[in-house]
Amino acid sequence: MRTIRIGGGAGYAGDRIEPAVELVEHGRLDYLIFECLAERTIALAHLARLRDPSRGYDPLLDERMRAVLPGCHAQGVRIVTNMGQANPLAARDRIVELGRELGLDGLRVAAVAGDEVTHFVSEQNLTLAETGRPVSELGDRLVSANAYLGAEPMVEALAAEAHVVVTGRVADPSLALAAQMHAFGWSADDWPRLGAGTVVGHLVECAGQITGGYYADPGVKGVPGLGRLGFPIAEVDEQGAAVITKVAGSGGMVTEHTCAEQLLYEVHRPDRYVTPDSSADFSGVTLNEVGADRVAVHGGTGGPRPETLKVSVGYRDGFVGEGQISYAGPGAGARARLAGDVVRERLGLIGVHPRELRIDLLGVNALHRTDSALDHAEPYEVRLRVVGRTDTRDEATRIGGEVETLLTNGPAGGGGATRSVRETVGIESTLIDRALVMPTVELAEV
Repeated sequence: MRTIRIGGGAGYAGDRIEPAVELVEHGRLDYLIFECLAERTIALAHLARLRDPSRGYDPLLDERMRAVLPGCHAQGVRIVTNMGQANPLAARDRIVELGRELGLDGLRVAAVAGDEVTHFVSEQNLTLAETGRPVSELGDRLVSANAYLGAEPMVEALAAEAHVVVTGRVADPSLALAAQMHAFGWSADDWPRLGAGTVVGHLVECAGQITGGYYADPGVKGVPGLGRLGFPIAEVDEQGAAVITKVAGSGGMVTEHTCAEQLLYEVHRPDRYVTPDSSADFSGVTLNEVGADRVAVHGGTGGPRPETLKVSVGYRDGFVGEGQISYAGPGAGARARLAGDVVRERLGLIGVHPRELRIDLLGVNALHRTDSALDHAEPYEVRLRVVGRTDTRDEATRIGGEVETLLTNGPAGGGGATRSVRETVGIESTLIDRALVMPTVELAEV
């Protein structure tokens, strides 16, 4: 039975680049997938595009493409990625420019667009799932609305002989599913195979997570070679069964356990994992180790796709101001707590009233929001973090400023103060009739 090899080259926008190069050089790939887009990422990309219409794609696009394009072009490895973020057409044009610079004659690059549906969610005044609010309440704070596209437009691009397919918002597993649908000629309503292919896409979409990265826990679940963790390869057959592996000699490991953790990652209902392509069913999946760093995956299936598409809605959500300062030595915890109380009082005195305010002792109560750690031992060193969300940049700036003033205004012994301000985006979601979403495929060639 014919098989193809799909490499998972990135699991998020800032992921390592060297493991993807290793995949290209030693993985004997047919396809290389870069999954680089999260909900917050695309909203921030829209803000970047508003500042500069030529931007809005992945900031690491140049570096990542320079690293892998020559090898992929020479070996016939096709790239499918969502690094287009909020501007896939500009990303396509930049990849073409890079192809010219690298002398890659004949390189064909396709952009999949049409996921941006801001006008539709505004016109129809859809309801936000998380809060039940109508989109209209966001007013001019609305930044973006992007529908999750499925594999079909990417399959169209691959059928047009694109060597690189760059998209905006698509469902994460659809990147690898598109490669399988194109290679094997699966139809868009072959639900069992689409479900099986979605399982494969879900397993490789987070790259190093499945090869031991997110699995590692010293003394509990040991993983060798994390410093040079290898990224995954899926050997997939025409029915959607697969073997998950990695480049021989690379760090990390592929076992039933690493695969099981990734299979369940972000899955609420294993029997109905809804994507734009199908309602995949993971509940019958079996994992079997068939060799060193080789796990066979069988039993994925699926049913019909939904009639609606999820939409990620991004909106301006004010500013976050942050200040940090360290205390050490006897009484460090008490001085840090006093410092936090002082900052809280000072913010009230100067008229700064954050919508949200956190005062944390890092390493003591920042994660679990309890001081129970202090019942066992007073820390010898601690870092105070004060962070607040405000409506204006000026208010956010003053939060960090008040932390910095602790250097001379006490309590004693504070040092290493830092401060920062950033604009933030809120993310909510809604559903839209898929008939309103019209993806396009636009090609360009070196």
